[in-house]
Amino acid sequence: MEVRITTLSENTANYGYLAEWGLSILVEVDGARILMDTGLSFSAVSNAQLIGIDLSAIDLIVLSHGHADHTGGLREVLKIKGEVEVIAHPDIWAAKHVQRNKEGVQYNGIPFLREELESHGARFNLVREPIHITENVMTTGEIPMFSGYEEIENNLFVKEAGTLHPDPLADDLALIIDTDFGLVVILGCAHRGVVNTLRYAQNLTGKELVYAAIGGTHLFRASEERLEKTIADIREIGIQRLGVSHCTGFRASARLAQEFEDIFFMNNAGTCVTLP
Repeated sequence: MEVRITTLSENTANYGYLAEWGLSILVEVDGARILMDTGLSFSAVSNAQLIGIDLSAIDLIVLSHGHADHTGGLREVLKIKGEVEVIAHPDIWAAKHVQRNKEGVQYNGIPFLREELESHGARFNLVREPIHITENVMTTGEIPMFSGYEEIENNLFVKEAGTLHPDPLADDLALIIDTDFGLVVILGCAHRGVVNTLRYAQNLTGKELVYAAIGGTHLFRASEERLEKTIADIREIGIQRLGVSHCTGFRASARLAQEFEDIFFMNNAGTCVTLP
């Protein structure tokens, strides 16, 4: 089985492509074209055109969670694609907020009304459980937190009845591809922990070998202790390809590059990887 992974939107970009805070990754496998997230605004659509990818030919959209930097490009994609199934967790529609500085919190959820997106063709399939997309591709659904050291950041909130509450990010999910050379896990932000996500992929599939993890690892604010434990666990899992993006951050990316050397790569906008 061959897996082709093309990153359409990310904080940094290969020469000639647009960079934009957020993430969007196209996965082609099992005869399906699955778009994981849509970036912050128009960069995914623009970069797809540069690469020569026809977004009208995608079969499915998966949203890793409801933050704007992963959903803000959805309207632009829908204008090209039209009617399409969008798989996500019900909590993507929660009133998500973030505190980036001392000036207070800002809305950070999906920047569109559901009705508008549905008028452009979105058919939302909102479930908490894993969903099989093809025989070998599935979503994780809700990811349990059992590593003991990975935590949701304390600057992320949900507003309910005018009151802010910590956001458990129950909507955070990943995409699992079960191949004959091992599991390939496509990460959105891994808000619930990259190690939690990889371990849960192993549990769901009953497979131990995680060949590749690609996407956001949300380590840009991680403590040194958490980073050390994450590195140790990734090494124990035995990953053969580690491509990090977006919320990994420069400090953590540099450390991962140092630790994992040849198996590590920066997964920038414009990067296309064929596995194995």
